[in-house]
Amino acid sequence: MAFSQRNPSPLWIGVAIAFYAFIAIGIIEAGLGVLLPSILITYHLTPATVTLLFISQISGYMIAAFTSSLVSRRFGLARMLFVAASTLTLALVIYALSPNWLIMVTTGAFLGLGIGLIDAGINTYIVQEGRNAHLIGLLHAFYGVGAFSGPLLATTLLALGMDWRQVYGGLAVIVSLLIVAVLGIIVCRYPLMTVRTAAPSTSAISHLWQSLQTPAVLITGLLLLVYVGTEASIGNWAYSVQSIARQTPALIAGYSVSAYWLGLTVGRFSLGFFLQRLGGIRTITLSLSLLMISLLSWWLLPEQVISLPLMGFALAAIFPTTLWLIPQRVPEALVPAAIGFATSTASFGAAIVPTSLGWIASWAGLEIIPALTLPLALLMAGLHCSLTQPWQPRG
Repeated sequence: MAFSQRNPSPLWIGVAIAFYAFIAIGIIEAGLGVLLPSILITYHLTPATVTLLFISQISGYMIAAFTSSLVSRRFGLARMLFVAASTLTLALVIYALSPNWLIMVTTGAFLGLGIGLIDAGINTYIVQEGRNAHLIGLLHAFYGVGAFSGPLLATTLLALGMDWRQVYGGLAVIVSLLIVAVLGIIVCRYPLMTVRTAAPSTSAISHLWQSLQTPAVLITGLLLLVYVGTEASIGNWAYSVQSIARQTPALIAGYSVSAYWLGLTVGRFSLGFFLQRLGGIRTITLSLSLLMISLLSWWLLPEQVISLPLMGFALAAIFPTTLWLIPQRVPEALVPAAIGFATSTASFGAAIVPTSLGWIASWAGLEIIPALTLPLALLMAGLHCSLTQPWQPRG
């Protein structure tokens, strides 16, 4: 898939669509944390029962994990993105119009599928296109732009008197613009995203199976699962922890969550600086150290809010740097399947980890959530250390 050797097509078109796609999914995933208390009130839910919304996304994420590389090879990235963006838009419209809780829960599977396919497809495109590979940190910085904007947008719209359903209607409009953009590149036959690989489906399935037998791929998937679960747990629950458990004024609580995502955005825009000077492994090691310090501060010093942007900054480098290291850890032929599996498994973490914390918080109180995030950081550190071992790629 080294398109740069065969195709002089302009890079900026595909890069612009990739960046916008990540802004869109960042807004959707981060905005949920501010909308959760309103959803709780509307459907008379508890922190445990509202996690059904996270659980319902798991099936969609898992389907994306095992099919993204196969679908992209067969139909091309652009067509896969068109289906994914259409599915995601439909899910958001149903969220906005859902007359009861069970319909909203069921729709979560389609939301998870849409986000999982976009995440895996765009990450593979950026990493494998030789002229784009250096943009992986910038790509995830634009996710941070969306994640910063999501709570800010949701908080502001709620403060202006809109309800959470109207906010989801607005998010559907944002994703629908991605549908228009992808449809445009399909019609215009933009080759860097519409080309299909020559490898037969049996080869694609074989590569997926080989990647699942590679220890580095499995550990990377688990590391990103825990990472995204931690990132999502803070993003989803920090507003509730601050506004409900710690009695922080709603506006300040909402904007402090935006500060968390702002820290992540700043960290990702500066990722290239750290990678150039420290390398990937040292960058992740230092990030995990700062993360544990800031999580400890969030737990033990509840009156301050500086820990939230520090947590975001600490988390910033881990996901894109881990993906950036995949081609150095597995054979070239396995890279698309490895990235597809790792990113979609990571999305699975966005459902299972916040769900687990919600169940515990329903029993022990929301204040327990900051304490529970510290063991997650320790687990990430252990997985990161295991990946620094001299694995011999299989295949």
